[in-house]
Amino acid sequence: MKKIALILTLLTCLVLFFASTEYSFAQQNPSTQNPQQKFYTGKVVKIPKQGEQNIAGVKMPYQVVQIKILDGNNQGKIITLNYGKDSKITPSQQVTVGDTVILQYIQNNYMIYDKYRLTNILYVFLAFFFLCCIIAGWKGFGSILGLSISLCVIMFYMLPQILSGANPLQTSIITSLIILFITTYLAHGISKQTTVALIATFISLLLTVWISSFLVQITQLTGINDETSTLLFGPTSHINLSGLLLAGIIIGTLGALNDITTTQSATIFSLAKQDKKASFKKLFATGFSIGREHIVSMVNTLVLAYAGSALTLLLFFILNPQKIPYWVILNNEAISDEIIRTLAGSMGLILVVPIVTLLAAIVCDKKTRSFLNRLFLSIR
Repeated sequence: MKKIALILTLLTCLVLFFASTEYSFAQQNPSTQNPQQKFYTGKVVKIPKQGEQNIAGVKMPYQVVQIKILDGNNQGKIITLNYGKDSKITPSQQVTVGDTVILQYIQNNYMIYDKYRLTNILYVFLAFFFLCCIIAGWKGFGSILGLSISLCVIMFYMLPQILSGANPLQTSIITSLIILFITTYLAHGISKQTTVALIATFISLLLTVWISSFLVQITQLTGINDETSTLLFGPTSHINLSGLLLAGIIIGTLGALNDITTTQSATIFSLAKQDKKASFKKLFATGFSIGREHIVSMVNTLVLAYAGSALTLLLFFILNPQKIPYWVILNNEAISDEIIRTLAGSMGLILVVPIVTLLAAIVCDKKTRSFLNRLFLSIR
């Protein structure tokens, strides 16, 4: 009952927060919208012909495909399309009989826009949900609920605020605090152990904000690269891209910070439970020794995560078709962005271990707690 009451209370607070928050979405330019463009789903029923065509000396596949339209005014109608004749496709983009595809209808013509994969994604998510609940029980359900809330906060609060002109860095900090407070207690329950982790994450998050801001400033990063250059024009031209870069660092580091604090806090509390006479010094020393191992693995995880997201940049770095000096490539904004993301996030992860270990050891040590209680009573 306590867990259910906690979930309902937190959800109510979230609803009240959004109800009391005023924000506006950036208005779309009507001229960029195409009212004639529509999308439907279709099923490949037959492939009468397929082969290869020579385009600029490169052999590219093409297919003549018969597709049955599954929705819309022409539902049930079978159409024939030349897939790959007017646009280049790769072998992996070829379709087979039975495939469901997305059809784009524009200027009275149909064309294959993409393969339809949402149904399979839903099945994968359901498998993930049940696996998490079976292995982790109620805590697994709480973590999934926390994940959903985190995405909702980002999609319906953070991004609209940034689009409406709010400072991206400040908005990301507020978003992080909302996510931390709600999801941490949802996943781990209300306890001293969780509260210690939450406080440590908050302190480390502020330190990461300061470190990230300092690093971005001294490296003169603007946040402008191939991915963000389109934001310089139209309804998004007012967005502070350097602030957006900082916001990305904060949100990207938040999960790893919370993971370390909750695990490290649980470790200290478990040590104190096993050895009730353990002193503050022993708890801190033992916990910090374990935390060092956690630092190494989490920093490596963070680096690999950023490397995976920047795999295209790394390929360009290795291939280097224009034979640009490597120091010039490293100095490039896009490469420098990823380097600073990794370093700033890693510094935050390194600092969080002594912080959460110290706080947890203070809370678990009887002498320290007695001293703090006397101190607070004397202040009163």
